[in-house]
Amino acid sequence: MSGVTSGEVTGVILSCVAIGFMVAVYYALQTAKIILKSENVGKSDPLLAHQQSAEDTKVNNEIATIVDAIAEGAQAFLWKEYSYLAVFVAVFSIIVLVAVGTAPTIGGVKPSMSDAALTMLAFIIGAVTSIVSGYIGMSIAVYANGRVASSARLGIGAAFQTAFKAGTVMGFALVSLGVLMLLITIQLFRANYSAFLKDQDTCKRLYEAISGFGLGGSSVALFGRVGGGIYTKAADVGADLVGKVEKGIPEDDPRNPAVIADNVGDNVGDIAGMGADLFGSFAESTCAALVLTAQSADLYKSPAALGFPLIISAVGIIASFVTTFFSTTCFLVEKKEDVEQSLKRQLIVSTVLMSPTVFLLSYAFLGNNSFTVSNHDGVNWWKVSLCILAGLWSGLVIGFITEYYTSHSYTPVREVSESCKTGAATNIIFGLALGYKSVIVPTFCIAGTIYLSFSLAGMYGIAMSALGILSTLPVGLTIDAYGPISDNAGGIAEMAHMGDHIRDHTDALDAAGNTTAAIGKGFAIGSAAFVSLALFGAFVNTITDYKGNHLRSVDILHPFVFAGLLIGAMLPYWFSAMTMKSVGQAAYAMVEEVRRQFKEHPAIMDYSEKPDYARCVGIATEAALKEMIAPGCLVIFTPLITGFLFGHEAACGVLVGALVSGVQIAISASNTGGAWDNAKKYIEAGGLMIKVTGENGQEMERPSKKGDDVHKAAVTGDTVGDPFKDTMGPSLHVLIKLVATLSLVLAPLYV
Repeated sequence: MSGVTSGEVTGVILSCVAIGFMVAVYYALQTAKIILKSENVGKSDPLLAHQQSAEDTKVNNEIATIVDAIAEGAQAFLWKEYSYLAVFVAVFSIIVLVAVGTAPTIGGVKPSMSDAALTMLAFIIGAVTSIVSGYIGMSIAVYANGRVASSARLGIGAAFQTAFKAGTVMGFALVSLGVLMLLITIQLFRANYSAFLKDQDTCKRLYEAISGFGLGGSSVALFGRVGGGIYTKAADVGADLVGKVEKGIPEDDPRNPAVIADNVGDNVGDIAGMGADLFGSFAESTCAALVLTAQSADLYKSPAALGFPLIISAVGIIASFVTTFFSTTCFLVEKKEDVEQSLKRQLIVSTVLMSPTVFLLSYAFLGNNSFTVSNHDGVNWWKVSLCILAGLWSGLVIGFITEYYTSHSYTPVREVSESCKTGAATNIIFGLALGYKSVIVPTFCIAGTIYLSFSLAGMYGIAMSALGILSTLPVGLTIDAYGPISDNAGGIAEMAHMGDHIRDHTDALDAAGNTTAAIGKGFAIGSAAFVSLALFGAFVNTITDYKGNHLRSVDILHPFVFAGLLIGAMLPYWFSAMTMKSVGQAAYAMVEEVRRQFKEHPAIMDYSEKPDYARCVGIATEAALKEMIAPGCLVIFTPLITGFLFGHEAACGVLVGALVSGVQIAISASNTGGAWDNAKKYIEAGGLMIKVTGENGQEMERPSKKGDDVHKAAVTGDTVGDPFKDTMGPSLHVLIKLVATLSLVLAPLYV
């Protein structure tokens, strides 16, 4: 094993975290240089140097007013959601304490009340960190979106820089916070398990207690994704169906009563929910790797090996930091075509930079000797490196496949656009077919990575591949956050009447953001598959300890296992039905309210009366919070009840069934929704040539535009697809991870 000491491991991690926070602060200060309030005009703002007229000051004040309204709605929703989550965390903490603390002694192993209390504490710390991560992301996005709209007056390059730097703040702040909090939790717990380097049983108990951290993060992420997803899609669908389809007014028109709620939804769903979600992925994958490391008789004595999972994520911060220079300094965006290329370059460069780094880290921290881990003999540093690289590069491949199926630069989305010529029905048929087809290559990619990693290092290798795909998480979060920030900027530009040329800039940013958001979802779903399987491996090994024998395999012909497989495979469908219906019910209430306002206040249409935005924000808030409870309870209590009543065989079946089924549905739903969205934008941008009858009665061809029949068909598809890509798809990959994390933490009950 490596001679690296525990202090040196901690020093490396803290140094990387410090750099990550400094990067976040630096780019936050860069974003803050764009000033919106009129009383601050002239205070060293590079943008305002170009704003000489009173009209510019008026527009800036209008932007600031809109931003304040969005911020107020987002804050109100999150505080109310977090009050619900506080109750959940308090109640479930007691369940964790009782479940772990009162588990029977089996195989000579029994968790103590001290173990149970620390597991509960780790759960609370993970939940609070996840909540803080979501709140930080939301705050950054709300602060930046108006500044992106304002900077768009200087061109698409300036707007891109503002959106990208704001996304960078979120990416580096959240990953640095996650690494720091997990490190602090481990250090605190080690004080209670002082013999963890000398006694393997003590080391196992330590890291099994730490796994509560991942459970806390993923539990909050589930409610954040479901609640935020229901909110944003209810508002979006309500605004689109009445505003764009029935009234024929532009998207994000200030006359639409649901427009503020729609913009709020981008922040609470696509930013706060996404931040909590990807923090949960990091926490779960790291906890799974730590548990598997502690279960190795060769690795648990090595501080370097125990710290290796955290080292990968920490050093990934540095690789991601270097990568940002390629978009902020080396290759600047000057035209629309540069935007998507710049964002794709981030994924490629970060992957290339991280690849040799993985070999260096593995050799430095795992040493040159072979070891046994996860019942797999002959594992060494270079085999572990290959596992990490397999995850890292499979993530990139999944990202590019996702781009191919969701970007209007390629054939699949253009075929969906063409199908709009014959109406909304064919658009929906083509979109669904695209989603199903898009599952094929990512599935082969995930399967190949799992086979390679398991062959090289068993379940530990799969845990390393999960860390590999998440090793460049700051970059993934950056481009994920960039999309909703740009989307909000376009809405603000429309509401502030900034003109079509500004909206063209923000629409170009948003179109690229839709593709990169889809890539981010593909990334997250792929990582969820690896994380879930790694957690499953840790669960099986933990069950082995409690039974006192080696549970090397799970027999699918065992009746409880097979029954569990069927239930697990059904779970994503049940969950999807609940979330989709919740979006539909919330959207119905929103549509009724928007119709009511237009009917009872016709002066809204000529701008002489202002819509009641607050009413729509309130409807979306109440509906989202009410509707998120049932799907969340389904996910949490299914593995708990199954394992408690029917044992670990049934629990194993549920975990595998949910993984196999959920990955397919999540990829399909996310890509179908993304394709419908970009097909609409392709038609709006005039990418489709359509036949029309001219004034002289002659048939002629011209580029498509808003208001055409093909555009209305595309809007219908996009409206249907919204809950697919922003509620169902993202929530499913949280489900996949959460059921596995729950089973790991509550393993003593299942024996």
